[in-house]
Amino acid sequence: MEPRKSSSSLIVMTELVLPNDTNVYGNLMGGRLMYWMDIASALAAQKHCNAPVVTASVDNISFENPIKLGNVVHIEAKVTRAFNSSMEVHMRVWGEDLKQQYKYKSNEAYYTFVALNPNNKPTPVPPLIPETDDEKRLFEGALRRRQIRLILGGKMKPDDAKELKALFTGE
Repeated sequence: MEPRKSSSSLIVMTELVLPNDTNVYGNLMGGRLMYWMDIASALAAQKHCNAPVVTASVDNISFENPIKLGNVVHIEAKVTRAFNSSMEVHMRVWGEDLKQQYKYKSNEAYYTFVALNPNNKPTPVPPLIPETDDEKRLFEGALRRRQIRLILGGKMKPDDAKELKALFTGE
């Protein structure tokens, strides 16, 4: 399977925040944003592996700044690392006030997807080639983030998380 560049999976999704997307304070509802983030990240994962994907996990999402009614949401998603049949996708979310002409960061998150074959079973995905310093940093941290997810999901024992242990012990 031919390796693919991280940059080739980039998806930029843009949405306008309409009244139906907001809460009583005029802010974009978190659930609506998470829905859009799931779509953008799934598209990035599918672009990387050329196969249907399903969401396996969503990491902690902390909102730094609310996105207001009438503002634009920009979601940048791309694959940061490919494992056997799963891929980690990193997203950066920005709000943009077109009237005042400024862009501001809303949040970042990691989603994990599993590629499926025609029988809806996990299927191998191409390896990933990080190129930029940022892509390399995200790629290197992906294994530790994966081990945390597996431990929290009960699929890995903490003693087996060698990459994660090395972070704390220096071994």
